[in-house]
Amino acid sequence: MNKWLLTSAVASVLFSGVATAKVSAEKAAELGGDVYTPMGSERSANADGSIPEWTGGIQEVPPGYEVGDHHPDPFADDKVLFTITASNYKDYEEYLTPGQVALFKTYPENYKMNVYTTRRSASFPQHVYDAIKANASRAELIQGGNGISGASIGVPFPFPENGLQLIWNSLTRYRGVSVEREVGQAMPLADGDYVLVKLKDELHHIYNEPNMTPEKLAEGNVLFLFRQIVEAPARLAGTALLVHETMDQVKEPRKAWTYNPGQRRVRRAPNVAYDAPGTASDGLRTTDDFDMFNGAPDRYNWTIKGKKEVYIPYNNYKLHSDEVEYDEIIKPGVINQELVRYEKHRVWVLEANLKEDTRHQYKKRVFYIDEDSYQIVAEEMYDERDELWRVAMAYPINYYDVPTLWSTLETYYDLPSGRYLVIGLDNQEDMYNFEVEFNASHFTPSALRRIGRR
Repeated sequence: MNKWLLTSAVASVLFSGVATAKVSAEKAAELGGDVYTPMGSERSANADGSIPEWTGGIQEVPPGYEVGDHHPDPFADDKVLFTITASNYKDYEEYLTPGQVALFKTYPENYKMNVYTTRRSASFPQHVYDAIKANASRAELIQGGNGISGASIGVPFPFPENGLQLIWNSLTRYRGVSVEREVGQAMPLADGDYVLVKLKDELHHIYNEPNMTPEKLAEGNVLFLFRQIVEAPARLAGTALLVHETMDQVKEPRKAWTYNPGQRRVRRAPNVAYDAPGTASDGLRTTDDFDMFNGAPDRYNWTIKGKKEVYIPYNNYKLHSDEVEYDEIIKPGVINQELVRYEKHRVWVLEANLKEDTRHQYKKRVFYIDEDSYQIVAEEMYDERDELWRVAMAYPINYYDVPTLWSTLETYYDLPSGRYLVIGLDNQEDMYNFEVEFNASHFTPSALRRIGRR
């Protein structure tokens, strides 16, 4: 039997309805105290100590690290405690997700889990913690849960009472203010052969700007700005996407534009949302799969199922290392599991069921969300026959120069086809630039047009 851990905050509210009540100032004051971390997670260890107490996460960069380096592994001396394989996974099934069990069954020779000591490494800047405490007593859902108000910089609901509050925590989690990155993605064939697609992503979180206030956000109604440019292969190079993501998505839906180098035209792209195919993904992910989930939550009913202790990818600095070649990561069936680190953590289990009057390729989705960061670390996607279709995994590290916990890689396993997509390959690229500054005109349709004139 699975071991479910229901906190007092959710034990009596396992429902998909929308609650807009703000927590009291006294409850908000408990953040960062003896019981709750500044993010609202449980500070204490679990019963047997296999999940330790949170003591602040990574507080300083390792010796020798300089901004611009690939992040050295602070836990490089840790040894594998044990390995879960297709032959013994039933002994550990209490701490596995259905998606992980499906991977053991589908790839019995290639999928395994090397389990390490749990390191609760998640940490964020103090001003983010301060913002979360302020948000807790003023943030609320609006427009039936399709928008938020009263929050800025930190997650809005550190004590989530329903599924919509929880998914908004994931959507607004802190990942710095601006970031520029070059990453690769690949869709290997059954034999492991692949073509590398190179992407340049540029992201500016208006929500996280210094001194941002809920009032300013409400006036502009923009959560973040995103631009993506395909740099390789040659047949796709120059294709670009621009997104203005809104906070109140009923008042104003997401705005998106695409640039096609063949046509040399910028076009509005209202269909860049929901289950439209992801960029150059060979149909292996949807648009709203990017970053594990993005966009409006309005097509689903969201229900918190509780908390659970699960073996999840965490502190995956090996997958991030510039000493690893892409060919070492991309293997037939699944990525190289020798490079993946699994740890036991408490996660929120969030279920999304498609509303009767809407459509999406996924009839049901189940998300596993790290309690210390609100990073989605695993997901299961079900088709219209209620059969498990895809399994997604995120592989987070602490980018301790920010600091923030964010995935360094994501995989999307398509079980019927036996194929997968891996996105975020950065080992042979310049490291994420969290210090980049964008001018006001950078995220405009005219700037997108200029890309094609270079």
